[in-house]
Amino acid sequence: MTVVTATKRPARDAPHAGSRRSSDRGAWFLVLPALIPILVLSVGPLLYGILLAFTDAQSGRTRATQWIGGLNFQDLLHDTLFWESFRIGLVWAVGVTVPQFLLALGLALLLDQDLKLRWLARALAIIPWAMPEVVVGVMWRLVYNPDAGVLNETLRTLGLGDGRDWLSGLSTALPAVIVVGVWAGMPQTTVTLLAGLQNTPHELHEAAAMDGAGAWRRFRAVTWPALRPVALAITALNFIWNFNSFALVYVLTSGGPGGRTRLPMLFAYEEAFRYGQFGYAAAMGLVMVAVISLLLALFLVGRIKAGDEA
Repeated sequence: MTVVTATKRPARDAPHAGSRRSSDRGAWFLVLPALIPILVLSVGPLLYGILLAFTDAQSGRTRATQWIGGLNFQDLLHDTLFWESFRIGLVWAVGVTVPQFLLALGLALLLDQDLKLRWLARALAIIPWAMPEVVVGVMWRLVYNPDAGVLNETLRTLGLGDGRDWLSGLSTALPAVIVVGVWAGMPQTTVTLLAGLQNTPHELHEAAAMDGAGAWRRFRAVTWPALRPVALAITALNFIWNFNSFALVYVLTSGGPGGRTRLPMLFAYEEAFRYGQFGYAAAMGLVMVAVISLLLALFLVGRIKAGDEA
């Protein structure tokens, strides 16, 4: 009878676990140079701002800052000027984000076609994106100038009136600023959507065309389903960026006339650096972050459910 004896395998799990822990430590060591600036410049100020919102911090005070709990938030609930600026901010964010997306989608579809000098058109399309917001604001102030602006001069030439002061009119200031916001932010949306279009397989379009599908049907059945995740992401980001806008509106109108373009960020800036109410301004910022996060979460959940049902 032959007896087969089982040989015991050498244990390898312990050395493998040790090497894994060593590689994890090495990975963290490589990540630290990028992680430290984020913690110092982003997470740290955010936590400090949250702490500041529960204090009575003011500029030029001789006594120490004290903890006051939720008193700043109680004052905010009754601050009609703040909630009016919040309403204006939502109108601005939606009024810029929706046309921005629709125009960028049309431009991306056009630039995705096999056109002559397509490279030049793509380069020209991103010029507004390359310009600083302050430069864009100064340029459009010249366009809207009531005396010698390009817009009013064009209207006079066409016999459509003597022009008007677009940025100082109570009924025209916010629409005029929204136009600038759409023009300035459309290129980045166009580039993002164009990248999504170029990742769509052309074989699907060819197959749909061979089945007799027209351009609109191909867009609904092929292009849009492939582009939906990109569109959802860029729309959400644009809404956040537009709601948090500061420099562009500050250069154009400084929140005027009569507060008609005073966005929440402008309101918080004035409370902090004009009136010295740092704690109250920090509470405004915390409320804005909470409300926008809630609205954005509801938007994303709704779009994801709609996509799943489709």
